[in-house]
Amino acid sequence: MTIANLFELTTRPEVDLLFKSHDAKDKKLGDIVSSSQNEYKQSKFVIIGCPQDEGVRRNNGRIGAAEAPDKIRQALYRFSKPAELESGELFDLGNSLIGDSLEQTHENHQIVVTQILRGGKILIVLGGGNDISYPDCFALSQEEKKFIAFNIDSHFDVRDNTRRNSGTPYRQLLEGQIILPNLFFEIASQSFANSELYSDYLKKKEVNVVTLQKLRKKGIEKTLKAILKGTNAPAIFWGVDMDSVRAADAPGVSASYPTGLTSEEILSIAAVAGTDKRSRIFEISEVNPKYDIDNRTCKLAALLIITFLRHYLT
Repeated sequence: MTIANLFELTTRPEVDLLFKSHDAKDKKLGDIVSSSQNEYKQSKFVIIGCPQDEGVRRNNGRIGAAEAPDKIRQALYRFSKPAELESGELFDLGNSLIGDSLEQTHENHQIVVTQILRGGKILIVLGGGNDISYPDCFALSQEEKKFIAFNIDSHFDVRDNTRRNSGTPYRQLLEGQIILPNLFFEIASQSFANSELYSDYLKKKEVNVVTLQKLRKKGIEKTLKAILKGTNAPAIFWGVDMDSVRAADAPGVSASYPTGLTSEEILSIAAVAGTDKRSRIFEISEVNPKYDIDNRTCKLAALLIITFLRHYLT
C-alpha cells in the first residue's frame, strides 16, 4: 500500500479541531501537529481515530463512543505543547473509514494500522469501542509475531460471543493465537465487573491477571516496570479502556463505576508506557462524550496522550 492509498482509507481531521494559538510564546499542540499528506513521512507519532460504537451497541452498552475521537482531539490540541515534542513529529491522519458492518470497519482499520506500523511510526489510536483492540493487535502481529499486550480495563473483555462486540476482542485474540497468554496482561480488573466463568477461562489459559486491588498493593509503577523488565518481546501494545478510571474522574465512558483507577494512577501508566521504547501502539477506548461532564474524560484522555509522548521523548 502506498501513502496515497493510506490517505484514501482515512478521512482528514476537521481543521477547526486543530486549534491554533498563533502565539509564539504559548504554543499549543494544535500549532505543531501536521495533517497534510506531504508531511506524513517525516513524522514519528501518528494519531488515528475509529469513530464507531457498533461493538458497544452489540454488547448492550450505552452508545456515544463514536463521538470520542474528535472530542478528544478538541481537548488535546488546546493543551500546551510538551517541550520535548518538535514540530513535525506528531501527525494526525484523521479517522479510519467506517464500513457497513463492525467487521468491515475492523478490516479497514486493520489495513490502515498495519501500514502505519510498517512505516516505523508509533501509533496512538482513538476509539470508539474497545473492540478496536482486535484489529489493532492483529495489525501489530503482522509486524511482530511476539509482542506484549496490556488490557488496562475493569473488564476482561473475553466474552464467549459468536458475534464480535466490545466485550470479545481479547478472547478472539487469544483463540486466534494473535496474542500469547504468557505475554498478555489484564491490568486493574474489578471482580464485580467480570463473570467467574471468564476468570476461570483466563486461569486455564494462564493469562496474567493483576486486579486493581493487587495493583495498588504492589504499586502501579513498580508492578508494570517489573513486568516489562521480566518479559522479552520486541513490541508492546497498550490498550487503555477509560472505564478503568473511577466515575468521579472519568464520567464519560461506556460503562462507569464509582471505583477504579484515579486520574493520577492512569497517567502514571501512560508514563510507564512512554518510557519503554518498545511501545508501538497506545490505544484509548470507550470514552463516551455523551455522558461526559465538562469534558472531564476527554481532557483526561488527551492528557494520557501528552504524558505518553513526553515520556517517550525523554
